[in-house]
Amino acid sequence: MNTAILQMLEKYERRSVHEHEQALREILQEIALVGLWRGKFFEHAAFYGGTALRIFHGLDRFSEDLDFTLLSPNQKWSWQPYGEAIKRELSSFGFDVSFVEQEKKTQTPIKSAFLKTPTVQELLKIGVHSTFLKGVHPESLIRIKIEIDTDPTAGYEYEEKFLSQPVAVSIRCVNEECLFSGKMHAALFRAWKGRVKGRDWYDMVWFIRNNIPLNLTLFSKFNEQKETLSKEAFLKMAKERIDQLDVASAMQDAINFVRDPETIRRTWSKEFFHYWVDRIAVV
Repeated sequence: MNTAILQMLEKYERRSVHEHEQALREILQEIALVGLWRGKFFEHAAFYGGTALRIFHGLDRFSEDLDFTLLSPNQKWSWQPYGEAIKRELSSFGFDVSFVEQEKKTQTPIKSAFLKTPTVQELLKIGVHSTFLKGVHPESLIRIKIEIDTDPTAGYEYEEKFLSQPVAVSIRCVNEECLFSGKMHAALFRAWKGRVKGRDWYDMVWFIRNNIPLNLTLFSKFNEQKETLSKEAFLKMAKERIDQLDVASAMQDAINFVRDPETIRRTWSKEFFHYWVDRIAVV
């Protein structure tokens, strides 16, 4: 096994197949970022979303996807040749993956693709003994969705962050205040397959706990407001949304992505979210 992969594995507790698989998923995500860097992807795009928060800001939950935004609109943008750059990088570390761009029935500014690799095959490569994998279906796949917004919201600010493993490279990222604005809008307004995406609510509280201010100007753009909302108007909107929140549905989604589900089961309520929203700092 590659020395860099061994070093990356050392930071994970791997007591179950699920924890091994999650460690592998995160390692594949970080290698994919290196491949994109080698392909000069970040000259045109920036990294954002939950995985960006996990890697560069210490978000304490798992994240499945890699999310990006172009720096300027380009409806003709394509994942080629960046998919090949990702595959080459992963291959150099011994991982065999496919990169499949998703064909959508309706035209949207979000261009999606999937990294796919056989679960058992790759877990064996990182040292998981075959007897430990008896409960894993032989045809199961690790899937990592990769998405980019080709028509980004105006007003993002960017910063350079530095990936230390498996290779030391710089990654252009949307800054924390802008990430919070997008996440806050997602928590309050995103409908996800008819259910509440509890991960958005988890991340919202994480931003507040870490004293990241909310950029109301950018939030208002996400919400298609003609003028920037005042703090009072924002809080009224947020509290009304919390009062309508299906907390049980939000909880059911989020518990699959945290190491200690009891921290959600025993604390989440409408009163819990009201408490944290009252503590938002705005700029």
